[in-house]
Amino acid sequence: MLLFSNNHYFCTSLQCYSEVVYGQDNIDVDLSTSLSEAWRILTDQERLMLRETATIQYFKRNEMIYCEGDEAKDLMCLLQGTIKISKRGVGGRSQIIRIIKPIHHFGYRAYFAREHYLTDATAFEASKVCIIPMTVVESLIRANSNLAVYYIRQLSVDLGIADSRTVNLSQKHIRGRLADSILFLRDCYGLEDDNATLNIYLTREELANFSNMTTSNAIRTLTTFVAEHIISIDRRKLKIIDENRLRKVSRMG
Repeated sequence: MLLFSNNHYFCTSLQCYSEVVYGQDNIDVDLSTSLSEAWRILTDQERLMLRETATIQYFKRNEMIYCEGDEAKDLMCLLQGTIKISKRGVGGRSQIIRIIKPIHHFGYRAYFAREHYLTDATAFEASKVCIIPMTVVESLIRANSNLAVYYIRQLSVDLGIADSRTVNLSQKHIRGRLADSILFLRDCYGLEDDNATLNIYLTREELANFSNMTTSNAIRTLTTFVAEHIISIDRRKLKIIDENRLRKVSRMG
């Protein structure tokens, strides 16, 4: 269950700034920028409603945001950090379904389906999340058809990505699955300044869970990719050396 600590902070200014007090630090979060695409769709009155109900929550690395079986009450927008959405399968083994990056919304599908959460959401790293009650979101959607279309589009995009990932993870061999995951992370998170190192750091276990394989298989396959000079690894940093060969492995499955 999502538990709120004393670090609950309400938007106060006309431009929807949330003053966040964390320890001794005061931080201003401009939600008109953070939620820019959805923000443009809203009327002034709807922005006021959002401003009065949105809160900011901080999560430490590996801290649970919501758990499978929890009641879905909030829409969440990741402002900073990385969130993993995972599902527990046979024997309690966890598989990473999606990785959320700023400024993406998550946690709202279950509410619209009138279900409890079917997945877990956990902070990959220290993360800052904007939380909006789904009762407020539903009220805004019922009053603003453009906002409804926006969330239909977001759900449709997520469904398309999920369909592609399902086929890739179920039909490709281990090498193809791992290559596909590395390229997926590259396309989602981009590269560092060297234009080769993934701009997201995963443990071997996390990469294995994301690729639907055991950790030992992921380690062996990564070692093979390194030996073939397709990638290089420095702790949790993964550098793509030969992207064309990596894409070929992904295509061949």
